[in-house]
Amino acid sequence: MFYKILSIVSLFIVISIQPTWAQDSNPPGLTPTADDADSIGSKQRFSPYAGRAFPTRVYWGDTHVHTNNSLDARGLGVTLGVEEAYRFARGEEVISSHGLPAKLGRPLDWLVVADHSDGMGAMKEIIAGNPRLLADPTVREWHNRINEGGQEAFEATMEVIRYFAEGKTPEVVLDRGFQQTIWDEYVDIAEEYNEPGRFTAMIGYEWTSTEDGNNLHRNVLYRDDGDLARRMVPYTTSESFNPEDLWKWMARFEETTGGRVLAIAHNGNLSNGIMFPEINPKTGKPLTKDYADERARYEPLYEVTQIKGDGEAHPKLSPDDEFADHENLDVGNLNLTVPKTDDMLQFEYAR
Repeated sequence: MFYKILSIVSLFIVISIQPTWAQDSNPPGLTPTADDADSIGSKQRFSPYAGRAFPTRVYWGDTHVHTNNSLDARGLGVTLGVEEAYRFARGEEVISSHGLPAKLGRPLDWLVVADHSDGMGAMKEIIAGNPRLLADPTVREWHNRINEGGQEAFEATMEVIRYFAEGKTPEVVLDRGFQQTIWDEYVDIAEEYNEPGRFTAMIGYEWTSTEDGNNLHRNVLYRDDGDLARRMVPYTTSESFNPEDLWKWMARFEETTGGRVLAIAHNGNLSNGIMFPEINPKTGKPLTKDYADERARYEPLYEVTQIKGDGEAHPKLSPDDEFADHENLDVGNLNLTVPKTDDMLQFEYAR
C-alpha cells in the first residue's frame, strides 16, 4: 500500500510540474546560452534559401508562334490569325486550320506571336486579292497559283519564300506604308489581349535571315508596350542578312524609344557552321571583342529545340551523353542546297 501511495504521489508531482515548464519562457535545460547561440550561428542553416531574394515562380509560355501573318504559314494552309493565337494561349477553344476544335489543357501565362517580318501580313493579302499588291504581275501570278491549291499552291509558296531569301521580292510587298499598317494592327491585337497579372501578350517578330540557305533566324522580343513598339517597323532581311546589322537596329530602337528589346537565335543546326562562328562570315576575320559584347548584350538566350530539329547537343560533340541524339536534324542547311559536314557541327550547337 505504501508503494502504491508513493507512486501516485510521484505521478502527481510529474504531471503538476510539466505544465509549469510549458508556461515558463525559459524552461531549465532548454534555453540556449550565448555560447550555444554562437555555435548554432556558425553552422549551415536549415534553409539554404533564407535571406535570399530571387524569382522562384515559373511562368509557362511560347516565344515562337506563327499565324496567317507569316508567309510560309499562310501559304501552307494556316488560317488562324494573331487573335486566335492569343485566345488559344489563354485557354479558350478555337477552331483549328483543319476545322477541328482545339483547346489547351492548361492555359499559358504568356505568349509571343513571332511572325516573320519579311512580308508580314502579305501572304494573306495576296491570297485575298489585295488590289494594291496584285498590281504587280509577279504577285498576281502568286495569287492565282496559290488559290489553285494542291501542289501548285505549295510550289508558289516556296517561290515566294525563295524570292525573299534571294532578295528578289517585288517592291510593292516591301512598301513601308503597307508594313506600318500591318504592324499597327499586329501591335493593337497584342495590347488588346494583354492582361497584367493574368496573361502577358508580348510583342515580337522573327527576323528571318536565310542567306545562301543558311539559317540565322532570330526572334525579337519587346520588353515594353505598343506605344514604343509601333514607333519603328520591324527589321527585315531586305535591309540586311547580317545579324550585326540587326543588333545595330536594336540599338537604334532603344536609343530612339527608350525601350528594350532582345533577340533569340534558333536552329543553329541548319546554319551550316555559322551560328556560333570563330571567323566572322562577313569579314573573313576572327571575331572581335565588340562582336562578342554586342551579341551577349542583345542575344542572352538561345532556342535549343523546335520542329526543325534540336540545337542543344550532337552525339559527335557529346559522345558520352546518351540524350545528345534527341531530335537531331543534321542533313544540311535550311533549304538543303549544301550538305552537312562534320567540321560544321561544333559551330552549330549550344554545347
